[in-house]
Amino acid sequence: MNVVAWAQHHYRSLLFLLLAFVVGGVVSGLGLPVALLPHVNFPRIQTSLDAGDRPAERMVTEVTYPVEEALRSIPGVRGVRSTTSRGSAEVSVNFDWGEDMTSAKLQVESQINRLLPSLPPGTVFDVRRMDPTVFPVIAYSLTSNSLTQSELYDLAQYQLRPKLSAITGVAQIVVQGGQVQEYQVIVDPDKLRTFGITINDVATALSASNVLQAVGRLEDHDKLYLLVSDTRFQTADQISESLLRSSPTGVVTLGDVATVVDAAEPQYTRVTADGTDAVLVLVFQQPGGNTVQVAGDVRKLLGMKGVVPTGVKLANWYDQSELIVHSATSVRDAVLIGVGLAAVVLLIFLRNWTITLIAIIVVPSVLAVTVMLLSLLGMSFNIMTLGGMAAAVGLIIDDAIVMIEHLARRLHVRDDGESDIKNRISRAATEFTRPLLGSSLSTIIIFLPLAFLSGVTGAFFKALSVTMASSLVVSFLIAYLILPVLAGRAFRGVNEEETPGTFAQFTDNAYRGLMRLVLAAPWIVVLLAIPILVGGYFAQRNVGSGFMPTMDEGGFILDYVAPPGTSLAETDRRLRQVEKILLETPEVDTYSRRTGLQLGGGLSEASNGDFFVRLKPQPRRPIEEVTTEVRDKIDQSVPGLTVETAQLMEDLIGDLTAVPQPIEVQLYADDEQLLQQTAVKVAAEIEKISGVVEVKDGIVLAGDALQVEVDRAKAQLEGMDPDMITRQISDSMTGVITTQIQRNPKLIGVRVWLPPSARKTTADLQNLTLRAPDGHLFPMHRVATIQTVIGQPEITRDNLKRMIAVTGRISGRDMGSTVNDVKAKLDSSGVLPSGVSYQLGGLYQQQQIAFRGLLIVIISSVSLVFLLLLFLYESLRMAAVMLSTTLLAVTAVFGGLWLTGTELNISAIMGMTMVVGIVTEVSIFFMSEYRELSTELPRRERLITAGANRFRAILMTTLAAILALLPLAMAIGEGSAMQQPLAIAIVSGLVVQLPLVLVLMPSMLATLKLD
Repeated sequence: MNVVAWAQHHYRSLLFLLLAFVVGGVVSGLGLPVALLPHVNFPRIQTSLDAGDRPAERMVTEVTYPVEEALRSIPGVRGVRSTTSRGSAEVSVNFDWGEDMTSAKLQVESQINRLLPSLPPGTVFDVRRMDPTVFPVIAYSLTSNSLTQSELYDLAQYQLRPKLSAITGVAQIVVQGGQVQEYQVIVDPDKLRTFGITINDVATALSASNVLQAVGRLEDHDKLYLLVSDTRFQTADQISESLLRSSPTGVVTLGDVATVVDAAEPQYTRVTADGTDAVLVLVFQQPGGNTVQVAGDVRKLLGMKGVVPTGVKLANWYDQSELIVHSATSVRDAVLIGVGLAAVVLLIFLRNWTITLIAIIVVPSVLAVTVMLLSLLGMSFNIMTLGGMAAAVGLIIDDAIVMIEHLARRLHVRDDGESDIKNRISRAATEFTRPLLGSSLSTIIIFLPLAFLSGVTGAFFKALSVTMASSLVVSFLIAYLILPVLAGRAFRGVNEEETPGTFAQFTDNAYRGLMRLVLAAPWIVVLLAIPILVGGYFAQRNVGSGFMPTMDEGGFILDYVAPPGTSLAETDRRLRQVEKILLETPEVDTYSRRTGLQLGGGLSEASNGDFFVRLKPQPRRPIEEVTTEVRDKIDQSVPGLTVETAQLMEDLIGDLTAVPQPIEVQLYADDEQLLQQTAVKVAAEIEKISGVVEVKDGIVLAGDALQVEVDRAKAQLEGMDPDMITRQISDSMTGVITTQIQRNPKLIGVRVWLPPSARKTTADLQNLTLRAPDGHLFPMHRVATIQTVIGQPEITRDNLKRMIAVTGRISGRDMGSTVNDVKAKLDSSGVLPSGVSYQLGGLYQQQQIAFRGLLIVIISSVSLVFLLLLFLYESLRMAAVMLSTTLLAVTAVFGGLWLTGTELNISAIMGMTMVVGIVTEVSIFFMSEYRELSTELPRRERLITAGANRFRAILMTTLAAILALLPLAMAIGEGSAMQQPLAIAIVSGLVVQLPLVLVLMPSMLATLKLD
């Protein structure tokens, strides 16, 4: 008993099994995690180091270089890149793809901990893995006209944060902005001098007055008591009553020399939302979490009555789940529209509602089982898996169409007098086993090389390829085992002598007539392949190239940098002008702004930060137009402010791979001065190139510093040493957090500080009163001088070599041609002096890595397809003819991309790879029919008959697949743009597959006289 007959015999069991799998897929889909991107372990660890305020050059020598050396020795490290500024450094460690990043993080921490004793005292570090969860999934702003910034911060930190942290899937809640409450003890310098008291004396007295300490145990009345000394401050008045000195002449309390005020910690950052000072609440999800569930639970919690008090405005300025939901909706719509259009094609050709319904039901059944497989593989719903399912619809319908069409055609042909439809269906399905299996394998095996693809391409597109390969395997099994069973019952009562419809008869006659003319001189048609190759070459030379497809995410990030050393107040003044521009832009819905902070972390000062701008829903202008207009207005209206715009996904991928800009010219030299001069020159040159915007020379200066230089000899004469003088200056200028007061869940610091009027200018610093150990007082200028130090540039090192990266973004052009112009400019004489070398990094470097990997994938796929053809037909020449037809279809992909103005990116190359399998699939259908015909017929008649027999099936599959992919190719709905290049590439190949397979390939077979 063959497989088809066995399936006919056990059709009830198989149908029930399919139903169970479909139900299992639906249930799995309800519990499948939902995220924007596939969960990927990016091979990058980022380490932040802080060692006080030492100069950048000294920081490199004492901290950065030893850490780089230590981390470079970890197994699997591919590169180390560092950025060092005054007192801080960031070291990025790149590993090979596939490394265990949890183990890698532990090794990085271990190496730094081992090195820590030899680093400067007080050095602290933080290590974090880079993955898509480094950005929040949902974020809110809190503003109020009735609450202070301290009260808003307390609301977010101590009320909302614990509640939100309890939500399933939440990793952490980060609160930005607002003010942290503290009590400030503002001392009077004159009164301190009068009483001979220093700031340190005040701090010590306060610390001793605020004590909670166990002092022993006492047994009494058969109980054991713990003795606790509790002298804690309860009110600000109690702080003022603290005793500083007691003598026979009287006592000195804190109130005699200082004033206690309820204030906020010194602030060198600022956060706003929609033009108002705000507190931001950022929600980060756990790796592998369900973004839609997390965001939904957050919205539900914050919408509950009483969670956010009256008078507080809560605004949602970012919600990643919206893009995911819109993408899922777009995929659903694309599938429904595609299936509907394909159903129309089936109905026109088959003229049978029941058969059409059976073919269409296959699609949701296959997708449901695919979802169950994704669940078993530990994958999630994301833009790649959803896009894979949408792109697979056309191929799923193909399998159903070719099987049903073959059964229908065989049913209308008398077969040795067999009258039982069940047996005839079984026999027809059995004879179709080899073509169906071969054609299905041709589309499935092209995904095998993708399993070995690494880098960003492999990280994202493996999810798409696994989804499509799974759906194709399921589609084959259903088409082979289930469809004949259903078709056998649907075809009962069908008139066996039914003549073809008018349209079918017309196409059959037209094809036969055309092929008789073609095969009269087949070599002429074969020569027509030359113009196809020339056209493909022309299109390939003129089509632009990119990296990842761009799509309208509904919001963008605007990074900004003010001149080095700009104060927080001045930076804020300039940014208020930027906020005015945003508020006047009609497409802007809401925004948040960070100054001295960054959404994704990283080194930051009071002169830089970022905005996240959320746009209104469609319809509106494209996001590219909005960002260009905002950038141009800022350049015109806010001089001295450098801005850079990017959508969140682009910025996220850039941060994860440490290459956020499309253009990055990495300059290397040992001479630091020459390197800086060259960077400025290179930036000026590439800024002249059309399409290059937001150019930065890579020289990031820190703000100017006032350096206090202590004269050791003079200090010795006063009975002091440099360390004592430094501590007293720090106490006076920064204040001393001497103790804390508990207020319910929070601890409020108590800072002893000089009044602002006594520490406002350089003159105030020079006249700062210091106290020697013997009690005498003297001004600071007697033992120290103040020098102004111009801000030093950040020092960047790449694999232990000094480097400056000149960066830029691209607007209105493709990446490939733009970078070619950049290379031409750099290679021209006079741009780079002797001793300076360069290499291109950024997203362009990632593009080249991806393209090389995908080229290997295409070559491997073609080789596997050729091996399959050899296995099926055991003829080198026949396999070569079929493969050449497939490769001609690939050239049409370049034409389709060029005509639609679509860039050749990794999504388009994925589509090109799939075209190899799709066209080969159709070629196998034709070739199998050709070889099944009797060799007693003349070759010409066999070629015409084979083509005519397969014409309807190939035409139906081609039209159905094109129509199924059309919604994706037109990028209908948000999120579908990610798969648009893939769909355009496949549609381009489908458009030419029918003439190539049914006209050109028979001509080649006739010319070579292949049987």
